[in-house]
Amino acid sequence: MGCFLKASFKNIEDINLKTTKIKGNQKFTNNFSSTHTHSIDEVNRAEVPQGVVNFSIRSNRSPKSQPHNHSSRRRSLLHCRRNHSSLQMLLNCYWITFLLSLSCFLGVLHASVGDADPSYRSCLIECEKIGCVGDTCFPHCNFSSNATSQYLQWKQWDCQSDCRYHCMLKKEQERASLGQKPVKYHGKWPFKRVFGIQEPASVAFSALNLAMHFHGWLSFFILLHYKLPMKLDRKPYYDYAGLWHLYGLLALNSWFWSVVFHSREVELTEKLDYFSAIALLGYSLIISILRSFNVRLEAARVMVSAPLLAFITTHILYLNNYKLDYGWNMKVCVTMGVAQLLIWAIWGGITHHPSRIKLWFVIVSGAFAMLLEIYDFPPYEGFIDAHAVWHATTIPLTYMWWSFIKDDAQFQTSLLLNKMYVVPDVSTFSHKHSC
Repeated sequence: MGCFLKASFKNIEDINLKTTKIKGNQKFTNNFSSTHTHSIDEVNRAEVPQGVVNFSIRSNRSPKSQPHNHSSRRRSLLHCRRNHSSLQMLLNCYWITFLLSLSCFLGVLHASVGDADPSYRSCLIECEKIGCVGDTCFPHCNFSSNATSQYLQWKQWDCQSDCRYHCMLKKEQERASLGQKPVKYHGKWPFKRVFGIQEPASVAFSALNLAMHFHGWLSFFILLHYKLPMKLDRKPYYDYAGLWHLYGLLALNSWFWSVVFHSREVELTEKLDYFSAIALLGYSLIISILRSFNVRLEAARVMVSAPLLAFITTHILYLNNYKLDYGWNMKVCVTMGVAQLLIWAIWGGITHHPSRIKLWFVIVSGAFAMLLEIYDFPPYEGFIDAHAVWHATTIPLTYMWWSFIKDDAQFQTSLLLNKMYVVPDVSTFSHKHSC
């Protein structure tokens, strides 16, 4: 740019030398050829020092066409702005309408048939005012919500829970006398309490699942560290030992919160139960991919696990911070469950695993058990519903599943030792002999 200005100054001085001397202030115009894009309008000799030329650059357009072009450009800009503002208003109206419709739709989904009944609502309102449902009264209904501590809320049922429970029983007795089937209240089936436990059958079956997972994980630990040969660094030859140990801890955590939640349903225990189950199911999908595709490198495991971990975390945050949507959570859990069942089934058939019969039995039985979560039915005599039956079916499946995991550890250890030209009998090999 600097070279261009110097050349322009030099050309202007040559032109000025060829022109006649002008005294005072004089204006002149120099028309260049069509190849030039700029023209010099004014030079004031009296005010400009020697060797310096004052000039202004204007567009080489005709004076008549210039205003017309400016006005047309202004009109086009105004037209574009009007179109943009109209489009923005339409988009805003669309999103407002969409969000309002979605909120109304979610509000309808949140209600159940039982709690929408007018007689149930009137019973609930009257109970919260006087603290009684028929001849049954609740002394803690006289307490204010601020005076009731968290310990008392956990130890005994609060006023709202007792009112809902007894109004529900009263309404269900009326429905049973009319020959009508049970309905859900606040998204839950009507259960009968036993010793203050909200869902006694689900609590018992969840506790048995917890015990079965602890037994399976402990026997797996003993197999790896006391029965199978180990490396010189005291690590097992089975490359997936750490993954299955973490699986065992997540399973114990999930079934523990299942026992707590079915014993006493509050917002905290409900979220801990759901989120623990989601974490266990998501991790089971991850370990099915890593084991079936024989992913051994740590970097590759991280690359495979990262997207699934991000999805599971996002799903839990959505349920916790936005809305605990039972229907959406059911779809996500069923999708992850079906995906890992298909992965295990195909892998067992392709690899001809020695324990594929156990694996297929768990898969087929687990698929049928999963139908109990999809096709729900009301509790029989107020105790056993589809969810409780599903908990019962997973007890023998848990034992069979940990048996397959132990067989897989023995099989993989045998393969690795065969490649090293060491062929011990891993089924009877003890840690004492390896030393």
